[in-house]
Amino acid sequence: MEQLALALVAFVGSHELLSHPLRKTVTDRIGEKAFQGLYSLVALGTFAWVVMAFRAAPVEMLWVAPDWVWTAGSLVMLAASILFAGAFIAPNPSLNMMGGVLAKNPLPQGVMRITRHPMLWSFGLWAVVHAAVAGTAAVLLLSAGMGFLSLFGARMLDGKKQRQLGAGWVAFEAATAFVPFGRGFALPGWKATVGGVLVFLAATWLHPRLGAPVVGIWEYL
Repeated sequence: MEQLALALVAFVGSHELLSHPLRKTVTDRIGEKAFQGLYSLVALGTFAWVVMAFRAAPVEMLWVAPDWVWTAGSLVMLAASILFAGAFIAPNPSLNMMGGVLAKNPLPQGVMRITRHPMLWSFGLWAVVHAAVAGTAAVLLLSAGMGFLSLFGARMLDGKKQRQLGAGWVAFEAATAFVPFGRGFALPGWKATVGGVLVFLAATWLHPRLGAPVVGIWEYL
């Protein structure tokens, strides 16, 4: 558990430092391409440490989730999958390669009408669901780290995009919500829905093949 905690601090801390306060300093020194290589190397290395520490951590049960929690968790994960898929389908100025979409259409579309950080919220929902259903100390610690990375990272991303995109992002931010449905109910669109269903089916199919329980629709098949 100590190794897992250290690995999570390294993974989350390096991600936040390199994504925000240290990014410009390091990029100015070594260039954008070298920075991307360094960032990927650090992310992969620290994530591999997290995976190895998690697999080696003892199974300490804190609670046993009832069946209804597993059912609710599957529904929330389906919603998270739709947000994840929609983050790549809708014009998404929070992605580095899509900042120019604000000049074409500053109004949020698709899942961006639900939240301006659909991908990060999908990871945050993943963390909440897994913490609720697993009931082990290791999963709770892992979920806490990933949830913090996602939601604190979303807040940090707002500031970063304000600096990068200026008034365009400020106007976009004013028209969108941080918390899903914070500006009222909105539908994700059929493309995001279909994409999310496919992501959900694939992820839940892989679940037992990665040593995790059978979940989702596969419980009934």
